[in-house]
Amino acid sequence: MSVEQVIDIARNTVWTILLVSAPMLLISLVIGLIVSIFQTITSIQEQTLTFVPKFIAIMAMILIAGNWMLNKLSEYMIDLYNNFATYIG
Repeated sequence: MSVEQVIDIARNTVWTILLVSAPMLLISLVIGLIVSIFQTITSIQEQTLTFVPKFIAIMAMILIAGNWMLNKLSEYMIDLYNNFATYIG
């Protein structure tokens, strides 16, 4: 297995991880920003206030985009397994 193949596998793995986690990270960022603005406006400084809305939003995003995320991960793993013979030989 050459160095180029290892770098290519690592690059594809990181890209797949970023692609699959992006919807949940973005929704968490948006909800956190909204709650932070709400806390600033109302002067409520409760640290746990952001947890519940973020949790609900992330669970909703998993329900909405879960099928797509699973398909992306499955495609990556199938591609990795199909090329396994070229990696070891």
